[in-house]
Amino acid sequence: MTSKRASGLTPLQLEALCGKWPGVTRDIKWGADLVFSVGGKMFVVTPSDGSEGGRLSFKVADERFLELTDQPGIIPAPYMARAHWISVIEPQRYSTGELELFVRDAYTLVRARLTKKLQAQLGESPTLKAKK
Repeated sequence: MTSKRASGLTPLQLEALCGKWPGVTRDIKWGADLVFSVGGKMFVVTPSDGSEGGRLSFKVADERFLELTDQPGIIPAPYMARAHWISVIEPQRYSTGELELFVRDAYTLVRARLTKKLQAQLGESPTLKAKK
């Protein structure tokens, strides 16, 4: 019997993942994009209807930008690449767990750029349990 790994990340899964993190807000921008922000700063964007193959765009660490955009199914995010955002245009190539870690890292990066006062008001940063 073979087991199929969960891949991709739907808008509902993204909502369940980010929805309980401290300071996270969600909004629809540019017509149909579901945007998650912390402290008013975006950290992940996906089409709210799951179109475009479930594309995910998010902030990555400066030193990982080139490494990640060399991976299959990942490109510099249109309009946001200068801020070190990537778009996973083929999310099915990546496990749900890998994508969740990327999103958590994006949240952490954006949150770290908020004022110390606002960070303190938000409380503890979320952690993800390792998935098999």
